[in-house]
Amino acid sequence: MIRIAGAGLAGLATAWELVQRGHEVTVYDAGAPGAGSVSRYAGGMLAPFCEGESAEEDVVRLGRQAAAWWAEVTPVTRRGTLVVASPRDRSELTRFARRTTEHRHVSSAEIADLEPALAGRFSQGLFFAEEAHLDPRRAMRDLAALLQKKGVEIQYNTPAPAEVDLICTGGAAQLPELRPVRGEMAILQAPDVDITRTVRLLHPRVPLYLVPRGEGVYMIGATMIESGSTRPITLRSLSDLLGAAYTLHPAFAEASVVETGVGLRPAFPDNLPRILHHDGSLHLNGLYRHGFLLAPAMAAQAADRLISEISHEDHRELTTA
Repeated sequence: MIRIAGAGLAGLATAWELVQRGHEVTVYDAGAPGAGSVSRYAGGMLAPFCEGESAEEDVVRLGRQAAAWWAEVTPVTRRGTLVVASPRDRSELTRFARRTTEHRHVSSAEIADLEPALAGRFSQGLFFAEEAHLDPRRAMRDLAALLQKKGVEIQYNTPAPAEVDLICTGGAAQLPELRPVRGEMAILQAPDVDITRTVRLLHPRVPLYLVPRGEGVYMIGATMIESGSTRPITLRSLSDLLGAAYTLHPAFAEASVVETGVGLRPAFPDNLPRILHHDGSLHLNGLYRHGFLLAPAMAAQAADRLISEISHEDHRELTTA
């Protein structure tokens, strides 16, 4: 039996990798389902090539198979990512193109073909056809349900025992060098806007990503603040997000704000996830802003590490018996 502390994204993804390989798994979480997971406030973008604009090459490499992995668990929308910028921010589009791969330049007419709602609003853009997105909250529910169907016991509202095989508790783990990075988001109901794929609006001060959730609902976000504050979203941040959404399409001026939220993303200094030993326990942590993108690859690595260490321990016990 392999025991995992933390029923967030990293813990459940690793449990799935383990159960797929025939191992029995129990997952413990001190909170209610989804209550303590920062994934609740994620965009759900499976966009490795766009992330290459600011992330290390490892993020691009490890994230390439994320869409296929998640498609085995939950619905994944494979309509690519459209990146646009206002005429005055054309240099941002040039910079983004230079720092990324697997895209093609699109004209105003092509943007209109891809997203008719944006017709005439942007003269040029970039289209990343191989990227995708999902609904994070549904994905977590679907993953938990699949695990339970496979016989995995997920014990919510139950602190983990003193000894577990893997700790995936995010910021609560208090690992050396781990820091919180505050991310803020809003969910809008905009029935007069029909956008079908992730759209990124580039701006030197307030870049925006917009992810459709269906039926006129959109998640918007972008803020990355070096802070551990859990206070609600600030008026300035919300105003910036809403202003950027209005720039993308004026009909967002009539949108209803359904929800706002703040998540503290655990990150190491290089903003890359790690699998490491600390105080006698194995940890998977530091997914930063790439949770859904990197969880599949990191979970597979963690499962390999656990199986190897457990096999080694079993062999040692046999040889010393």
